[in-house]
Amino acid sequence: MFDIDRWQEIWSSMRSNSLRTILSGFTVTLGLFIFVVLFGIGNGLQKSFSSGFMGDAANLISIFTTPTSEAFAGMQANRTITLKNDDYTSVTKDHQPEIEFQAPSYTSNMLVKYKNESGNYQISGSTKDEEKIEDRSIMEGRYLNDRDIENHQNVAVIGRLVQKDLIKDGNPIGKTLTINGSNFTVIGVFTDTGGDWDERVISIPISTLQKMKKSSDTLNTINLTYAKNLTTEQAVKLGENLEKDLKQKHRISPEDKGGIIVRNAADNMKDTLQFMLVLTIIVGVIGIGTLTAGVLGISNIMVFIVKERTKEIGIRKAIGAKPSSIVGLILQESIVVTVLAGIIGILLGVFSLYLIGNRLEEYFITDPSVTPGIIITAFFCLVIAGAIAGFVPAYKASKIKPIEALRAD
Repeated sequence: MFDIDRWQEIWSSMRSNSLRTILSGFTVTLGLFIFVVLFGIGNGLQKSFSSGFMGDAANLISIFTTPTSEAFAGMQANRTITLKNDDYTSVTKDHQPEIEFQAPSYTSNMLVKYKNESGNYQISGSTKDEEKIEDRSIMEGRYLNDRDIENHQNVAVIGRLVQKDLIKDGNPIGKTLTINGSNFTVIGVFTDTGGDWDERVISIPISTLQKMKKSSDTLNTINLTYAKNLTTEQAVKLGENLEKDLKQKHRISPEDKGGIIVRNAADNMKDTLQFMLVLTIIVGVIGIGTLTAGVLGISNIMVFIVKERTKEIGIRKAIGAKPSSIVGLILQESIVVTVLAGIIGILLGVFSLYLIGNRLEEYFITDPSVTPGIIITAFFCLVIAGAIAGFVPAYKASKIKPIEALRAD
């Protein structure tokens, strides 16, 4: 392996037979190039589908109501269903082991003032778990806590853009906002992955907002996240049980498509996981196919190379070369060609993905890229296959008698 004379002989052979070297390396380069680009595009598609779950918790279940569409149990169709605090209590109590975070939600648009600035904003009445469910991050101060809810405190956590719109004179913490005529103390500022719209929201204790609405116990939505140790099937089943329980409580037909609506991220996740599995299999089969084609190309060319060098092998054996020396020489040359061509193919593939960048976002391909682990695995598999492809014909040639090798055409 470290014989300088052998390396010089290999380089001399590659230079004097440049066309042969290029042809033998081309299939390797092409195979790895196609493999890298395909896997990069496949990863880009997966990133696009995964990003569809950004903005709220990926394991979110939202419960809200619509008018019923069927008459049931003596009740007329087109009946208005309203969620109440006791619905939230019963849902979270009955399924507590399967729930990670939980928050009732009641929203209303209200006029908000700060000194000479004012504007209409969405006021969200909720609890401390809203921070996790909405995937928010506190920039300054804190979020709502249990004491705020229990004591009906007039405190507010504002979105980043609310601060930008209204409070322009220093630190917003401790400043007083007037919301629908009532004074609220700002206790925190948050950012939201959902974007600008979600950052123009003000969150206050749900107990306080319901009190402002004449002691109403009405809810718009019940939001919760299912426990992360649940399988996708178990999470889907949880959503179905929540819908069943609430429909039974509000005397809604089990077959009614209205009344109680449960949107479960697990339903979409199940479909997405199936799509990603199919996509991964397709990309994997095509990728392995291109690598296999590269290996077959190397094998065919190595057979040709050995046949072309049969007389040379005969001369080497006639002057005392051992079979292992002949096999080693051809095998080493095969590995060198495979490694160099493989590196070129990888570099071309990675550079192509870099050039593509985010230009294919309209086709749902975001930031196509390949992890180093996949590249290294594919590279070494191809090198090993190239070594085997070179070994087989070289070993057969080393067994030929010198006189037969010298007579070969």
